[in-house]
Amino acid sequence: MNAITVRTFKSGNSEAVRLPKGFGFGPGTQVRIEREGGRLVLTAVDDAESWRRDAARLVDDLRAIRGVDQIEREERDTDWWPDRPGL
Repeated sequence: MNAITVRTFKSGNSEAVRLPKGFGFGPGTQVRIEREGGRLVLTAVDDAESWRRDAARLVDDLRAIRGVDQIEREERDTDWWPDRPGL
């Protein structure tokens, strides 16, 4: 599809752009917005895909902060909880 030039406008406290016919995703579609230099890229995503991508990005960020791939787990004392019959 060919490029079309449109103008931004004010919608409440936000700046908005109207997607011309043929460029829309459909009402209620969840869209991811990414900035690439002077460009904004809109990508339709489903909830599962978005959740997986966000989780993977979080894990990568945490690994970068920690600097290791595997975090050692502490061994827990199993006798810590008192006996509570009936629970």
